[in-house]
Amino acid sequence: MVLSQEPQNAPILEELMKNEAFDRISGFSAGAFASWAPRLYRYQSDCVTKLIEKDQQLRRDGTHPDPGKEELRRNWPKTPWAAAALNFGPQTICFRHADYNNLAFGWCAITALGSYDYRKGGHLVLWDLKLVIEFPPGSTILIPSSAIHHANTRIQAGERRYSFTQYSAGGLFRWLENGFKTVKAHHSTLGPERTASLLDDLSNQLELGLSLFSTVEELEVARNISISVPEKLL
Repeated sequence: MVLSQEPQNAPILEELMKNEAFDRISGFSAGAFASWAPRLYRYQSDCVTKLIEKDQQLRRDGTHPDPGKEELRRNWPKTPWAAAALNFGPQTICFRHADYNNLAFGWCAITALGSYDYRKGGHLVLWDLKLVIEFPPGSTILIPSSAIHHANTRIQAGERRYSFTQYSAGGLFRWLENGFKTVKAHHSTLGPERTASLLDDLSNQLELGLSLFSTVEELEVARNISISVPEKLL
């Protein structure tokens, strides 16, 4: 929500973020997210909203710890994600990994850009699902990047591939849930009973995350539509 970059790079990134193409990509990604996982979309978007509101409140009250810093804001008007990364390649390759610092059950958006033959390279690999997916330039996918190991294959010599990702760090949600404090600072204010209750809540994080996901059936009912899912994906 605030540029974290070398000073000489900041103006370039600001210009890129104002580019209509990235605004449209972000809007498309946000729309897809809201369509396929409306509860999770609201959960992630609400976190960004509350963090921005808290920043504004501290500035109004004159209690901001570092008022000289840039005000928090959304990277794009409709984005539910707190952060974005642009990889300029020119041959961006992502080795097998999971983004453990992101919200454990959150979705991130991955967009491929450039000019390459997607039939011969640049495939998206979802290791845990045993899927290798053709991923043409301009494609976007939403995945729980902290939970699924992912990578992409090499492209051919002379081709170009860039990536644009949107995501939210899990620490932001912990900061919010802990009353805008670190985990350590929040726990130090709790008595034995409240600590036990908090630990019980933390043990149910998996259930919370799953409850925010949507099933195909409930989306069909909510929108009065029929969604066809290929048998090989069932």
